[in-house]
Amino acid sequence: MASRRYMTFKSLGLSDALLKAVTKKGYTEPSPIQEKAIPLILERKDVLASAQTGTGKTAGFTLPMLQILSSGQPLRHRPIRALVLTPTRELAAQVHDNVKEYSEFLNIRSSVIFGGVNQRPQIATLKNGVDILIATPGRLLDLLNQGALSLSKIEILVLDEADRMLDMGFLRDIKKIMGLMPRQRQNLLFSATFSKDIKRLANDILNHPILVEATPENTTVDKIIQKVYRVAKEKKTGLIIKLISEGDWKQVLVFARTKHGANKLCKKMISDQISAAAIHGNKSQGARTKALAGFKDGSVRVLVATDIAARGLDIPLLPHVVNFELPNISEDYVHRIGRTGRAGAHGEAISLVSADETSYLRDIEKLIGMKIEKQIIEGFEPDPNASTEPIKQGQRSGRGGSGNRNRNSNAGGNSNRRRNSNKPSRNNNRNANRN
Repeated sequence: MASRRYMTFKSLGLSDALLKAVTKKGYTEPSPIQEKAIPLILERKDVLASAQTGTGKTAGFTLPMLQILSSGQPLRHRPIRALVLTPTRELAAQVHDNVKEYSEFLNIRSSVIFGGVNQRPQIATLKNGVDILIATPGRLLDLLNQGALSLSKIEILVLDEADRMLDMGFLRDIKKIMGLMPRQRQNLLFSATFSKDIKRLANDILNHPILVEATPENTTVDKIIQKVYRVAKEKKTGLIIKLISEGDWKQVLVFARTKHGANKLCKKMISDQISAAAIHGNKSQGARTKALAGFKDGSVRVLVATDIAARGLDIPLLPHVVNFELPNISEDYVHRIGRTGRAGAHGEAISLVSADETSYLRDIEKLIGMKIEKQIIEGFEPDPNASTEPIKQGQRSGRGGSGNRNRNSNAGGNSNRRRNSNKPSRNNNRNANRN
């Protein structure tokens, strides 16, 4: 770590225009993932990177991508030369914001397309020419099918949060998209985990990739205060309302396992005079944007989210994260609580754990290499007669408890089932509107 103290963005080989933009954003020192990835990308290497939200990964690929594209003269008609694929609308919008900020002093045009909003303004922007396109797979395929854009001049492809894209059923879409691009291109794949599916995808699309890993996943929890409240399942709602009210928490991100559960919890909080909003795959883009804006400006105290909807949310200095229900994928716990304790600040992560989540808690503690402090609050005691068997109800899929169960329900399972079917193209249009 000592060597990093003297590392600067300039020493990574970035241009003056990019350094000016980085300085304007207030950054002085590259993060570990930026320090490792930027020089490799500038050398035009294919990169397979392990990086979570909050590690600075977006700048890790955005800055060198901008430098590469701006090094030559812009082509007259500005064909799309770089494509960034993301799993969710929120992440696509966030990446585009970063691209715009970092390219402020460059002659680079960028645009973002995703479903849930009118496609006509997106098509109009594309007709004017863009150098960098950030997109979700569904809307991108829809516009490709309409002939609204071409990927024939792509020089750089970025798959951001590739693990989530696979979990959401986008593999077939990704392969279709790759088939429409030149074989000779630079490929960058960013993923929080290196599962077998990710390694298989990397083998398909990357050319002699260089593996880049930031700090190990479980070290992100070091500066976060973690607590577990053992509680009866039916008493969870009452307990979380008590904690928020008596603690006078002003900004709380709560994770629920399903869309229905998120809605139900949100309504109960509102009825108890706690301003709350829910975000998940069934919410319109306008509703999700409004909920996030309210959460950031303080008019909404509690944001209840599913894992998919929360992925890519940019919420700085978040003080409290609550797992209303534990995820069945241990790594997801690390992703969730990693949204607090950022930028050197301390955060608090609380999990409400019922008997049927006992095995999930055990797996999480094994992953992070520590036992989490457990408490019981009077009046909210766990049920001593409750089964410790994990929840059934069709929520576990095959593949050893894969996250497909969660992700498909959170992201709008109907759209994913349509995506993986061989239905006519009119269904593809509906898919695009969902992503």
